[in-house]
Amino acid sequence: MKVLAMVLAGGQGSRLHPLTAERSKPAVPFGGRYRIADFVLSNMVNSEIRGIYMMVQYKSQSLIEHVAKAWGNSNAFTGQFVTVVPPQMRGGGAEWFQGTSDAVFQNINLIERHSPDMVAVFGADHIYRMDVRQMIKFHRQGSADVSVAAIPVPLAEASAFGIIDVDEHSRIRGFLEKPANPPPMPSDPSRAYGSMGNYLFNTDVLLKALREAHANGEHDFGHHILPRLIKTHHVLAYNFADNHVPGVADYEEQSYWRDVGNIDAYYAAHYDVLGVRPRFNLFNPKWFINSSSYQGPSPLISGDITNSTIAAGSRVGGARINNSMLRREVVVEEDVEIEDSLIMDYTVIRRGARLKRVIVDRYNVIEANSRIGFDAAADRARYTVSDGGVVVLAKGQDVPDVTRYQI
Repeated sequence: MKVLAMVLAGGQGSRLHPLTAERSKPAVPFGGRYRIADFVLSNMVNSEIRGIYMMVQYKSQSLIEHVAKAWGNSNAFTGQFVTVVPPQMRGGGAEWFQGTSDAVFQNINLIERHSPDMVAVFGADHIYRMDVRQMIKFHRQGSADVSVAAIPVPLAEASAFGIIDVDEHSRIRGFLEKPANPPPMPSDPSRAYGSMGNYLFNTDVLLKALREAHANGEHDFGHHILPRLIKTHHVLAYNFADNHVPGVADYEEQSYWRDVGNIDAYYAAHYDVLGVRPRFNLFNPKWFINSSSYQGPSPLISGDITNSTIAAGSRVGGARINNSMLRREVVVEEDVEIEDSLIMDYTVIRRGARLKRVIVDRYNVIEANSRIGFDAAADRARYTVSDGGVVVLAKGQDVPDVTRYQI
């Protein structure tokens, strides 16, 4: 069974602004050393899907550079590759991918070149683990033409999702976008199936559907191709709750999946990976999440540090840090207090500063005695503040000269 992966990584991520002011959503950093796109790529490689094309579009340079550095070794083995693909201007001279299916259509020659038995079309903007082989097994056993990954969500929350309506045999009857009265799962009336935006296609079905959609001026899987295919083909919903990844601890959320589509959801997901018994443990030797090739020196730390992670190359001197994450090469001077905050790479926080519920994008210098996260009106005048009250500092312009700062 030969499976080719087409990963959609062109998302603009406007609701994550200002973190997406200079990068695409899949390129946004996550945790101590990852980018959001690392999760889908790791899922594919761990699932022994070796041929991976990643389609990029919106402000893609940082993602292109990251994939080259972190995933370049994937190309060292015969038949194994992670390759970034920009818009091809195929068909009518369109300059950009016009939608999810158009992104795949513009690269239809790549599918034909490899002649896979099946194509996995997955998004690159969610945080999760998934053994795709189990979905492939479900697809084959059900003699499906198309399978759609579905996550059970509480019925009370389902109106916030794209919902999949299925019969008792998992066959999809319809797609509903944020319905007021979502249909429950046949096996569980308290939950509904939310679409994860991940699809498996038999190759012949996909190629025909892409050409028909292009001829009709249609560009999207969820709005155009899949609603038409459920009328003519065998399209099944795969229950993500049935997916079991090796090495996941009993205390973790077993079917962890998060759409970090806005600042508050992105912020909250970071606290799912903190602590000695996290909901989502990023350290799983049986399902490795690959990321940056950066090694760097061990962090140099002094102070009162609780329930926090501090990445390689960072220096912390006499600070109090609680329930926070510092990425690589962050410098924190004396008498700094950081609470419930995410500090990205190459940031300097000067003496006496106080930060609470703050996301600091990379290349920033927080001046001495600053107070951020304590005065909502003052913060809104200078920074972006989410609906949930998280203060976000946009990316700085240059890497600070850390030799100027002492810890």
